[in-house]
Amino acid sequence: MASDAAATSNEVYLLPLTDSGAPDVPGGYIYLPPPSDPPYVVRFAIEGTSSICRQGSLWVNAPEAGKHFQRDHYREFKLRPDFNRTLEIDIPIHSAGAFAFYTTYSPLPAFSSSDKATALPPTKTPTYYVDVSPNLTLNSEKLPLDALSIFSVISKLMGKYPNDWGKHLKGIGHRGYNMVHFTPLMERGVSNSPYSLYNQLEFDPKCFPNGEKDVAQMISSMEKNHGLLGLTDVVWNHTANNSQWLQEHPEAGYNVETAPWLESALELDTALLKFSNTLRALGLPTTLNDIDDLLRVMDGIKTHVIGALRLWEFYTVDVERDAEAVVDSWVNGEISLPEQGFGAAGVSAIEHVKDWSLKQQADFLLDNGFVGASELGSRYMRHVDPKVGAALLTVIYGRYDSESHGAPTEGAALRTTTKILDELNLPFYREYDGDAEEILEQIFNRVKYMRLDGHGPKLGPITHENPLLESYFTRLPLNSTTKKHDRKSLALVNNGWVWAADAMKDNAGPQSRAYLRREVIAWADCVKLRYGKSPKDNPFLWEHMAKYTRLMAKYFAGFRIDNCHSTPLEVAEYLLDEARKVRPNLAVFAELFTGSEEMDYVFVERLGLSALIREAMQAWSTGELSRLVHRHGGRPIGSFEVDEVSASEKEDPQQHQTNGTKRNQSSRQEVVRRIKESPVHALFMDCTHDNEVPAQKRDAGDTLPNAALVNMCASATGSVMGYDEIYPKLVDLVHETRQYTSPSSEQEVVIGAGEGGIGGIKKLLNQIHTQMGKEGYDETHIHHEGEYVTVYRVHPKTRRGYFVIAHTAFPGYGSDTGHLSPVHLAGTRAKLLGSWTLEVDTSDEAKEAVLNDKKLLRGLPSRVKETRAIGIDEADNETIITVRGNFPPGSIAVLETNIPTAEHSDGLDQFVTSGADRAFGSLSLEDLNFLLYRCDPEERDFSGGKDGVYSVPNHGALVYAGLQGWWSVLRDIIRSNNLGHPLCNHLREGQWSLDYVVGRLEVLSNNNNFQRLRVPVEWFTARFSAIRKLPNFLLPRYFALVIQTAYHAAWNRSMWLLSEEVRNGQFFLQQLAMVSIQQTGYMKSASLYPNTSVPCLAAGLPHFSTDWARCWGRDVFISLRGLYLGTGRYEDAEEHIKAFATVLKHGMIPNLLGSGKNPRYNSRDSIWFFLQSIQDYTNMVPNGISILQKKVSRRFLPNDDTYFEFDDPRAYSRTSTVEEIVQEALQRHALGLSFREANAGPNLDMQMKPEGFQIDVKVDWDTGFIFGGSQDNCGTWMDKMGESEKAGSKGVPGTPRDGAAVEITGLLYSTLKWVAKLNKEGQYHSDGVRNSNGKLITFTQWASLIRENFERCYYVPVDSKDDAQFDANPRIINRRGIYKDLYRSGKEYEDYQLRPNFPIAMTVAPDLFTPSRALHALQMADTILRGPTGMATLDPADLNYRPYYNNSEDSNDFATSKGRNYHQGPEWLWPTGFFLRALLKFDLIRRKTKEEKTEAFQQITRRLEGCKKEISESPWAGLTELTQKDGAFCGDSSPTQAWSAGCLIDLFYDAKEISIGAE
Repeated sequence: MASDAAATSNEVYLLPLTDSGAPDVPGGYIYLPPPSDPPYVVRFAIEGTSSICRQGSLWVNAPEAGKHFQRDHYREFKLRPDFNRTLEIDIPIHSAGAFAFYTTYSPLPAFSSSDKATALPPTKTPTYYVDVSPNLTLNSEKLPLDALSIFSVISKLMGKYPNDWGKHLKGIGHRGYNMVHFTPLMERGVSNSPYSLYNQLEFDPKCFPNGEKDVAQMISSMEKNHGLLGLTDVVWNHTANNSQWLQEHPEAGYNVETAPWLESALELDTALLKFSNTLRALGLPTTLNDIDDLLRVMDGIKTHVIGALRLWEFYTVDVERDAEAVVDSWVNGEISLPEQGFGAAGVSAIEHVKDWSLKQQADFLLDNGFVGASELGSRYMRHVDPKVGAALLTVIYGRYDSESHGAPTEGAALRTTTKILDELNLPFYREYDGDAEEILEQIFNRVKYMRLDGHGPKLGPITHENPLLESYFTRLPLNSTTKKHDRKSLALVNNGWVWAADAMKDNAGPQSRAYLRREVIAWADCVKLRYGKSPKDNPFLWEHMAKYTRLMAKYFAGFRIDNCHSTPLEVAEYLLDEARKVRPNLAVFAELFTGSEEMDYVFVERLGLSALIREAMQAWSTGELSRLVHRHGGRPIGSFEVDEVSASEKEDPQQHQTNGTKRNQSSRQEVVRRIKESPVHALFMDCTHDNEVPAQKRDAGDTLPNAALVNMCASATGSVMGYDEIYPKLVDLVHETRQYTSPSSEQEVVIGAGEGGIGGIKKLLNQIHTQMGKEGYDETHIHHEGEYVTVYRVHPKTRRGYFVIAHTAFPGYGSDTGHLSPVHLAGTRAKLLGSWTLEVDTSDEAKEAVLNDKKLLRGLPSRVKETRAIGIDEADNETIITVRGNFPPGSIAVLETNIPTAEHSDGLDQFVTSGADRAFGSLSLEDLNFLLYRCDPEERDFSGGKDGVYSVPNHGALVYAGLQGWWSVLRDIIRSNNLGHPLCNHLREGQWSLDYVVGRLEVLSNNNNFQRLRVPVEWFTARFSAIRKLPNFLLPRYFALVIQTAYHAAWNRSMWLLSEEVRNGQFFLQQLAMVSIQQTGYMKSASLYPNTSVPCLAAGLPHFSTDWARCWGRDVFISLRGLYLGTGRYEDAEEHIKAFATVLKHGMIPNLLGSGKNPRYNSRDSIWFFLQSIQDYTNMVPNGISILQKKVSRRFLPNDDTYFEFDDPRAYSRTSTVEEIVQEALQRHALGLSFREANAGPNLDMQMKPEGFQIDVKVDWDTGFIFGGSQDNCGTWMDKMGESEKAGSKGVPGTPRDGAAVEITGLLYSTLKWVAKLNKEGQYHSDGVRNSNGKLITFTQWASLIRENFERCYYVPVDSKDDAQFDANPRIINRRGIYKDLYRSGKEYEDYQLRPNFPIAMTVAPDLFTPSRALHALQMADTILRGPTGMATLDPADLNYRPYYNNSEDSNDFATSKGRNYHQGPEWLWPTGFFLRALLKFDLIRRKTKEEKTEAFQQITRRLEGCKKEISESPWAGLTELTQKDGAFCGDSSPTQAWSAGCLIDLFYDAKEISIGAE
């Protein structure tokens, strides 16, 4: 793996990618903390054979150590496929910014058994972004974004530099602010607006006589002397309309030369200006007094502007011109046919064109010969290609022939063409009519607002200087500089904004008509800049603005991007890249008015915006203000931790494998952090330059509570000059010329009450805000009650906090104290830092005195007074806070809090999350079964019925008594931070859950088998003791932290005890492997032996967990290879093999073991899965062959069918080796079996008919196949017996599968080949069996007999002409190209049913199959049977197909009543494992190259998606037994089944063996 060689920290941010290459993180937005030293790592985790690994590469443009970021420089990381691994690519993060990544790969084609699969072209995923927060520092101390307290000033009002500026900056610093936002400091244009810049490269000489030198000095002084960083606006969208450089470079703007589509808008704008100047001459009013006056003016516009301009000429074709041109081309034989001829117009013969209507003819020209449809240009720019028009005339009239009598004349052709073009123009006239109507509507509304509306500016008389409408264009003067340019280039579009516009669309671009339709609210002093898509489109402009941007980055720690939503993204990216070259840790803020949160994310992600500006003064009520505070306040108090410690505390001698390359593993504990769902971060302003101040919009007294509430938010916060001073109205940043004053600039700022604004209180609030931001107080509780809002913000670990009570002052709620219910803070101590109320003189006289000051901006007379209204009482381990006295609107109280019981010597979080790996480090697999799992029946069984799983009120019972039961619920609670979940409510109500967890393990640890659990009990007890003292509202968080820590420690221990392949495998394999622990444990009612308690494998939980229902021979040995051998649990595998060997009888093992007490022998297939498992054991376990010589005591006498009870003296009186067991099974089958089940009758099986208890099995020595069963029983895994008397199905098997079942034939052949090989090697004594005639049949002969007949008997040929070569009945065949499910069953049609059993035979006996036939059959199963997780048990085309299983249904339906259709369509999961193993095996046979082989693995990976989702989402942490059709939930399915997981582990083992073989 390629990665930076430099050292990295132990922090890892996990970034999983989906199969499609998208980031698999909540919300999709990736926001990471500032870079660290050494750098933390982003770990891309990609499943080893996901689709993107096919000739795939990950491309990342995050820079390497010591290198500058280059947006278009991507490092390539090859994705080396590995089915058994998760590829991990570590990218150290060295700098802040917005980094991109994508993947390229060759798409995986659809699976085909043909070798002619269509190759798909290489593809690239969308580009995704990782945003890294900047690392701000102030005087060498880190300053997180959320600790920023920003103060905004209008730079031109700061007075003279350096004296006036110095006083103000000192006052700002003394008030506890740590960053100053300056409106642009550059030389301004003629309007004097701070945002209309005359020269981007020169600082305002009026403020800074020495230019850049003064600015450098100011910034240095701010940081050193006042503790202030600098933030400034960058204005990229426009320049002042009098900028000198525009005369040199008019191409920097939009003009008719650079943007010809604006010609109509320019003509309209010019005509409107002319009309405005001629109103008096036209007898129209120049002063608008009412709507009637406006309507008169509008009538004049219709006549003298719209009508006179003939704007429709910009939309339509010139009929006369184009008709003559078409006829001329026709006459001259200049014809051009469309590429598809006239067929593209929807006709099949040219003759039909003559019958076309006018509209059809016009549409043909529009589609094939029209030029200029996409945009407007000059008048009559739109036209018809005369040669295409001539082609249409030729079809209508034939070729022009002036000599031929009666031939069409030019005149006739001209008339026809004219009619067609008139028809063609109709939609364009309609288009014009719509735009003209919109133009008039926009003009009316704009003039009405500007001159008549009460809330508008009421501009007064219409004059030359004050025209009817602001101009949309700046017209550059004609002079020696501009005369060298085309005069068309001298009228430049002014910038502005369009209501609800698409932020990604250029309003002056060719696809917009906003300037023509007069939709733009224009800024007449600003020319809109035209960048194009890249620097080559406008070199001067890009470089000019890059210089400006670099100059700003040189001095300022942060940017506010002015008008960001209208800035082309590629421009903003480029300029920010330039800025970050100068200042890598640049904070970037913006206001976005995209109208879409989704679009906001696009800007935030691509630009790496630090925060979006939000405004508290937008709130119209206390409730709305509370909502805004809640949005920016942080996480709820008691929130959960999502970070997971993934590495062991002990050094792992095994090094991690990373994409085929070793990643050095430090002895330090690696902390893997999940990337949390993150909202867009906010800069929350109590007021901005765009907001009316509280004295205007609410009540001046609200200045104080509004400020307090904003400062309590867990985000960057800010204010403006004049807010703390209580200016009476919004400062007009364009026209205002008076200079700022502030009491804070004239005197020392002291915390507490005082006159002249709220500076003293703001100082305290800013200090608290900065402290909370630096230290990470990110948990908050907001309460709204009437006109009160309380905010409680705390540190998540120390639990120290601050509490604010704010009584807002919105108009209409009087001046009394109002009501706030007593606040109860459980387990908390509180200290009052102060309570104050703000009094402001808002009398007309006071306002007039302030507003009439011609030189200075001053605040209203005000004072902050201390109040004695807050009561603090301590009782019963809680603090009660009350409002007791006078606390009028405009009052706040600030308290400091702490929770004594959360103070721990090591830190409570550190303590509860430590020591678990050691505490659980000695546990056995059986211990872990109890610690992690145990469903309710298991728990009750082991406790003698005393204890079950825990039940949570309003939620229900947990699925397990162990940690997995808790974690399955907590996992989702933690990820969604769902503090309102019933479990959280339950934990807050009491500590019963803690008692249960410890108490259960204490009881178990007293059992001699589980004494190792005493150490975990001590660990839990210590952790719970520490958190029991906490206030109840914190219990959900800390309980979850303890359970999460314990769960992961138990998981780590489990991985340590399982095989290296599992430990180093992908997470899905580990999840599957954990099922082996989940399903294997001690039981009182079940064991492998009647008198000895040993752990035994459950078939599934909870349905098959106790007593006789727990241990099934078939299920055990279908599962054993995966759950035991594939996970390294060799001893458990051996124990189960020997246990079932002890109960061999009739040459069979029991289907139901019954602990060996009451085994039942009614399954014909179990013995063959058993023998296959012994074969697998000998092949997979080191020295596994030795098991054959292990001795077992026999429950029944060898080769004797006599039944007796387990306590009979004969029981276990004889011994056999496992080899002898194998031989006895084979010999008994060779002789044939015929017996009636012991204890047959309703006590054994109440559903079975008497005939069903008869078991008959024999070998057909013509084919070598084993036949057995009858239509009255069901001896294979599809063993559902009909149960409904109502439907008449009782005793009638749903799937008898008598005859020779295909999987049994395959398993038999596999066993014969195995023992033949062992015999040849001298490791198995017998060389064969004797039939009923006493003839020796060697194993090799028997196997050969099967191989010679297998495809003849089972294969159904694709082509009916081949039927004669096979034992196939064409009358019965439903599908071709498949393998029969049965051979010679009791119902012939059942032989030909497509079911998922043949892949079992393919997996264990591949040489029975012709590879091409096998692959085709597998493709059919893939298409027809495979569901999202399981395999349909019957072909949907079969008349018996019933895919919905409901065991409780007792209807008249013979097919489905009482669940008789259990195996007639529902989708079972365990066959999926065999199907995928077979598919992989046979697909690889045809694959030759490495790339082809990778594709085979990828096809498998794609088919595992449903199972991965299922096991990850299931509270049972397993794979279900079956689903309904298309993976739908089945309520009667066992939710976690042993073989469902085990058979998929088999797949991973096969993949590993194939990989080793390939090497």
